[in-house]
Amino acid sequence: MDKPLTAKADARRAALPATLDEAVAWLKQRSTQMIRDCRRPTKSGITAFPPQVGVGYEAFWLRDYAYMLEGNAEAFSDQELKDAYRFFLAGQRADGAMVDCVKFDGTPCYMPAYGTLGRNPVADGSQFAVDVAWHTFSRTRDTNLVAATVNQLITGMRAVPRNPATGLVHIKPGAELDRCPYGFTDGIRKQGDVLFCSLLFVQASRQLADLLGAVGRRTEARHWRTEARQVTKKIRDMFWDPRIGLFRAATVACQQPDIWGSAFAVYLGVTDRKQTQAVARYFQEHYREIVKRGQLRHLPGGMAWEATVGIKPGTYQNGAYWATPIGWFVDALDRADPKLADQTVVDLVRDFINSGDENECVNDGYANVSHYVASTTLPLAGIRVMLARRKGH
Repeated sequence: MDKPLTAKADARRAALPATLDEAVAWLKQRSTQMIRDCRRPTKSGITAFPPQVGVGYEAFWLRDYAYMLEGNAEAFSDQELKDAYRFFLAGQRADGAMVDCVKFDGTPCYMPAYGTLGRNPVADGSQFAVDVAWHTFSRTRDTNLVAATVNQLITGMRAVPRNPATGLVHIKPGAELDRCPYGFTDGIRKQGDVLFCSLLFVQASRQLADLLGAVGRRTEARHWRTEARQVTKKIRDMFWDPRIGLFRAATVACQQPDIWGSAFAVYLGVTDRKQTQAVARYFQEHYREIVKRGQLRHLPGGMAWEATVGIKPGTYQNGAYWATPIGWFVDALDRADPKLADQTVVDLVRDFINSGDENECVNDGYANVSHYVASTTLPLAGIRVMLARRKGH
């Protein structure tokens, strides 16, 4: 056997983490490196941070950038944060709709697939714009920036498509693809009131209230906190399935148990006590069906979405396993099985090291998108919440 190759394999095995702390340290270091390595110049001169290290994603995606900030905002300079925030806001449409992504030349795209998928803007753009604003302010504490831009965020939130009867985020049913849901299921044809974008609306309403409070607009801040509470109650009432112990993804098309959405609901504190424990137990009892190599599928084991834009079962958003939601997942699982929660993170990092890649998603004999930044950044957010709760914070 070639000695250099043997030495390389031995070094890789020696680097495999054995504990949660070691795995988290690896994610923090690697995510910082990937954030710095994914940088691309834009026509306007600001630095963009596309979803992938290397050529592949030829635009600056709003939600992927938000997930970089959620997991590792420390990897950015204050100027980079402010520039990127303004870059996305500049793409806001006259009716308030926020972007899906912005090309490097500044061209905004409101629908996935560079503006081609769906008739109307994606249903999560405004929520992620607020998320980016909130994390930018949390790092920079620039109240002048908030004061100058918060009205755009309010306009964006008012442009989110909602069901007037429930207040939940809504995608119009019909044969035509009205709009895409949450971007990590943008190939799934959910219809009716939709869980994940409604959860994002709760998060964004809370964040918008924080931003308004920071610039002294307390009455408006109270309004958005009330919105968050009201939508939270409707989510519990409309999507929860007590027979399964999970939330369902939508009310019309794709009324299927949503693994990611249920984990995110626990992470946000949208669940009540019984729901939290039910989700945690489901994750523990069905672990081998939904987790592979420390990564998570969208649906229960063996299930495919009832309506997609042509995604083959077992691949991509229709049955592959993703690293992105693992932080939310372990935060929920920890309530039932802390040891298994820790092992999940260790397994995830070991898979990254063993494969030599941080793929967007994987399955047996399948991998999609090499060196995908959110796979290393977003898990850190949920892991931090889990560790803080363990310490009683």
